Amino acid sequence: MLPPIEQLAPSEFPHLLSEIPDPPPVLFRRGNLPPSSAMYLCVVGSRKSTSYGKEVCRSLIESLGGYNIVIVSGLALGTDALAHEVALDTGLKTVAIPGSGLGESVLYPRTNYRLAERILSEGGTLLSEFPEDHRARPENFPQRNRIMAGMSHAILIIEAELRSGTMITARLATEYNRDVLTIPGSIFSPMCEGPHSLIRLGATPVRNGDDILEALHIEKEKSRENTNHNNLSDEEKIILTLLAEPLSRNELTELLKKPIHEANALISAMELKGLITERMGVFHII
Repeated sequence: MLPPIEQLAPSEFPHLLSEIPDPPPVLFRRGNLPPSSAMYLCVVGSRKSTSYGKEVCRSLIESLGGYNIVIVSGLALGTDALAHEVALDTGLKTVAIPGSGLGESVLYPRTNYRLAERILSEGGTLLSEFPEDHRARPENFPQRNRIMAGMSHAILIIEAELRSGTMITARLATEYNRDVLTIPGSIFSPMCEGPHSLIRLGATPVRNGDDILEALHIEKEKSRENTNHNNLSDEEKIILTLLAEPLSRNELTELLKKPIHEANALISAMELKGLITERMGVFHII
C-alpha cells in the first residue's frame, strides 16, 4: 500500500524548480521530499543500457554514498530504474518522477511498481504534475523531463542516442543553466553518440565520482582518501592481481578469459572508480 498523495503548492516545490521559466502549476507527491540542503543529481540514460552503461551507472552512484546527494530520475526501464536501485542500495535518497499520475492503477511503467514501493518505504519520493489517474502518454515524457532537469543541480547523462528523451533532458538542463555531465564511451556505439555530442558542446566528461563531487561543489571527505581498494568485487581483485605488472588492454582482456565487451566494461568501470589508469598504452594500479 502506497502512502497517500499530497498536493504541493509552488512554495513547497524543490527550490530550484521555481527558477525555471515554465514550472508546473502544481505538483503531486507521495512520500517526503529530502531536505533542501541536499544536492540533487539527475541521472538519466538509455532504456536499453549496455553492460558498459550499467557498470558505469552503478560505479559512479556507489562512489557518492555517504554524501548529502539525492538521485533524481524518471522511474523508466533501463538506466532510470538502475539509478534508483543503486541509490537505495548505497543509502542515498532518491526521487522518481514518472510520466504518469501517481495513482496505483496508472503508475508507469507497471514493471517498476515494486521499485516505486521500495523508494517510498526507504524514505524517497514520487513526484508528478499529472493528476492521480492520468495515464502515461508519449507527450508526457518531455514534459516531465523539464521537472527532472529543473529541480536538479546537475544532470548526469550515462548513455543516449542522438535522438532520444535523454538528449531532451540534457537540452533542458542547458537552458536552465544546470551543469551537464556525461560519460565518454566507444566511438562505435550508437549509445555513446549523445554523450560525445554533448562533450563537443561543452558538457563535462566524467571519469569518476570525484568529478561529480567537484561539479556539485562538494568537498571530498579526507577520510575517503586512499580507500579505493576497499570493498572490491572478486573480478576487481583478479584484475588488480593481474596488474602486479602493467599490461596492455589486449593482454588484460586475454588473461581475464571473458567476452571482450564484458572485460572492457569491467576495465572501464575500474578506471571510473579510480582503481586503475592507462598510461602509454598500458594499465597500472593507482
